[in-house]
Amino acid sequence: MSAKGKNLSFSHSACSFLFCRNGISATSPPDTHKNSDELSKNSSRSGDYKKPGGWKAMPFILGNETFERLAAFGLFANFMVYLTREFHLDQVYASNILNLWSGVTNFFPLIGAFISDAYVGRFRTIAFCSFSSLLGMVMVSLTAWLPKLHPPSCSPDQQALNQCVRASTPHLGVLLSGLCLLSVGSAGIRPCSIPFGVDQFDPTTDEGKKGINSFFNWYYTTFTVVLLITQTVVVYIQDSVSWKIGFAIPTLCMLSSIIMFFVGTRIYVHVKPEGSIFSSIAQVLVAAYRKRKLQLPTDKQLDGVFYDPPLVGTRVFSKLPFTNQFRALNKAAVVTEGEVNPDGSRVNKWKLVSIQEVEEVKCLARVFPIWAAGILGFTSMAQQGTFTVSQAMKMDRHLGPNFQIPAGSLGVISFITIGVWVPFYDRIMVPALRRVTKHEGGITLLQRIGIGMVFSVLSMVAAGLVEKVRRETANANPSPLGIAPMSVLWLVPQLVLMGLCEAFNVIGQIEFFNRQFPENMRSIANALFSCSFAGASYVSSALVTTVHHATGTHSHPDWLTNDINSGRLDYFYYLVAGIGVLNFIYFLFVAQRYHYKGISALPQDLELGSKGELSHYTAANCEDST
Repeated sequence: MSAKGKNLSFSHSACSFLFCRNGISATSPPDTHKNSDELSKNSSRSGDYKKPGGWKAMPFILGNETFERLAAFGLFANFMVYLTREFHLDQVYASNILNLWSGVTNFFPLIGAFISDAYVGRFRTIAFCSFSSLLGMVMVSLTAWLPKLHPPSCSPDQQALNQCVRASTPHLGVLLSGLCLLSVGSAGIRPCSIPFGVDQFDPTTDEGKKGINSFFNWYYTTFTVVLLITQTVVVYIQDSVSWKIGFAIPTLCMLSSIIMFFVGTRIYVHVKPEGSIFSSIAQVLVAAYRKRKLQLPTDKQLDGVFYDPPLVGTRVFSKLPFTNQFRALNKAAVVTEGEVNPDGSRVNKWKLVSIQEVEEVKCLARVFPIWAAGILGFTSMAQQGTFTVSQAMKMDRHLGPNFQIPAGSLGVISFITIGVWVPFYDRIMVPALRRVTKHEGGITLLQRIGIGMVFSVLSMVAAGLVEKVRRETANANPSPLGIAPMSVLWLVPQLVLMGLCEAFNVIGQIEFFNRQFPENMRSIANALFSCSFAGASYVSSALVTTVHHATGTHSHPDWLTNDINSGRLDYFYYLVAGIGVLNFIYFLFVAQRYHYKGISALPQDLELGSKGELSHYTAANCEDST
């Protein structure tokens, strides 16, 4: 959901963001003159780019991606309505199911990335997980098709009076089993789809670089089209025509996705797994702990002390500069007697690591506090697919006498906001800001993230104010269904503000993570971003459960009671806004202390990429501290 509504193919800075999704910066490309030899060696030794699939593979990859996203988002877009209207669950229970499922779905890609990189490769991971997604779609669709898998139907009047038969444990068991299979499917598809598309091009050639750029443009263009279709056509069919047909369409799309994927099998470039970056992180931490009593050399004694091999034979195209931040980790790269073989290789990877590996772990350590702030920053977004839908269902959704807006389609307003704002920001705001700040992007990435957090707080405040008016109007004009005589378009301000939040915060975080990690850690960058949404979903679920149990008394219902006209949903929105303010203060604190990648704390940076041969190192200058 993070990139929804972003049709950015015509935008230069937006294209930079897209390329950074995969660790490829359009604004700072690799120096082809300086590194062409090393790039050639890297690509020839890895053997990954012998016969690139190139654009011949793109119709199958993009077709697979388009249908898979259409299936996944077509199911999720209106699921809150399905749980409350067809399974007759109360809104707190339904909200918790959605939040927990979203959390698992966004956390599993971290596991999928590890398995793909370390063991089975991207093609097999996508293939297996696609079948898991299809099976999950079938199971969820069957809950709508088979009468035995859902509770008996219920009229709106009965539902308003809480007279409907709630879904039984077997009903929920089948539904949750399908959702679990969908989570397993997304675990492999989400972290591997973009890198697998990039694998089809040779990044060491001009043609390959152009192909990668165009791939991102097409990828996000189709993404935008899919989101608009699911939020309008598919949701309308589910809401107004039939849930059976509404779920059958995404299921057939998932089947089409698998067919498209396997048709291009012989054309694809199949990159062999090179091992996971998680193993390298663990090795740095273990080696640093083993050498924790080692005395680090002074700045004047750096030559020949650290293990610094060239990058030949790897898919890392540029080295990170040596920094003095988190000095304790530097001990992991100090060479002691007997740790290096005569040919320059390490005797034990768990006792000695390279400076490059140390700096990669430092990147992760620097980013972690910013990532933590992003979790609470996204909590407000989690309400858009749950309680915002509940608000819409209790408002007048008619546009004219014959058409009623589906409650799940209101998210289109956020998409439109993003689609309008991003080009305006890129073409008008950034050049104007650039003249004032002298910064290439107009403002820094952290400033962009912070502005997005402010918009998330404003969105919750606006939601609370609108809900207060809606509740008072509904109670002043009672009706059998409890629908307030006010237009659903009153929800536009909070959805517009949430769209601005995504345009700043979400895009800013994606670019921030990918710019601050080296290219071989791009899977972690995207997985971390996905985990931010997982954490936000879990926080939201815990918050909803706590408020539900803590605010109810014998004299009045809780804030989030099933009848929102009797509850105080506006108070809940204000609570989320207050948490957002505290989180913003924390973000300002950690952002002011953040060191961007490439800034060295040493008097002079060691440009590791300039070293061509592996020297024989010694640590004679290092003494044990006792």
